Amino acid sequence: MNSSVKEVVREKYGEAARRVASAEVSSCCGQSAWNGSGADPITRDLYDEAQKGSLPETAVLASLGCGNPTALAELESGETVLDLGSGGGIDVLLSARRVGPTGKAYGLDMTDEMLALARENQKKAGVENVEFLKGEIEHIPLPDNSVDVIISNCVINLSADKDLVLKEAFRVLKPGGRFAVSDVVVRGHVPDDLRESVLLWVGCIAGALRDDEYVAKLAKAGFESIAIEPTRIYNLEDARAFLTAEGVDVGAIAAEVDGKFISAFVRAKKPSHSSCCSPACCS
Repeated sequence: MNSSVKEVVREKYGEAARRVASAEVSSCCGQSAWNGSGADPITRDLYDEAQKGSLPETAVLASLGCGNPTALAELESGETVLDLGSGGGIDVLLSARRVGPTGKAYGLDMTDEMLALARENQKKAGVENVEFLKGEIEHIPLPDNSVDVIISNCVINLSADKDLVLKEAFRVLKPGGRFAVSDVVVRGHVPDDLRESVLLWVGCIAGALRDDEYVAKLAKAGFESIAIEPTRIYNLEDARAFLTAEGVDVGAIAAEVDGKFISAFVRAKKPSHSSCCSPACCS
């Protein structure tokens, strides 16, 4: 991330961790983003009751994602999983249980407060096959070809250098490894000024890619079998209060943006057998 974006993200997620630690409910974009229903339309209903019941409440409250990659990623016993931007640790802890004691789940986060919260949640959950690492998703502190599956939950959209994130993801994945993340994606063309305004709500910080841009960047990094599956479509009624407060005439922009902002499950695969075939593996 560039320094300005990185500091905004660090402060936002540090504050979220402090709010959870002090027993205040957190949400992706704050109370002003809610649609009046009492639930954040981005983060609500992502985990079923069985998943939430198996984890400390603080892990659930600290979840600021836009999807549930652990429900869609095909995790197998004994695999090694890496969560980019692991926050309070909910997806890491769920993944650790799915890969079992012979597997391993890493969480990577740059925010000290979130790492402290995640490690406390790990202790409460009694999960041993987990390790939380401090670092940035553009510079993953793991060796080449060391991870079977990469997951992430609404974090890659926050990076100012997505090409580097995807290059690093390709590097640390083993041949045949899978990229399986939830992220905010834009479908089709939206005027730049409107895109920035809506993404301040739907992604908390503007930066989400168009679906075709995401596919192109994954292919450039060396991935194959790329697919984007919508999991939640955001409409302007969800964002009306937030956008109105930002001075946006919701009625005037409805036709241009309604239904074009989605949460999606993004899948891709590192080729199983390859020599140096892409910029990611040649550099």
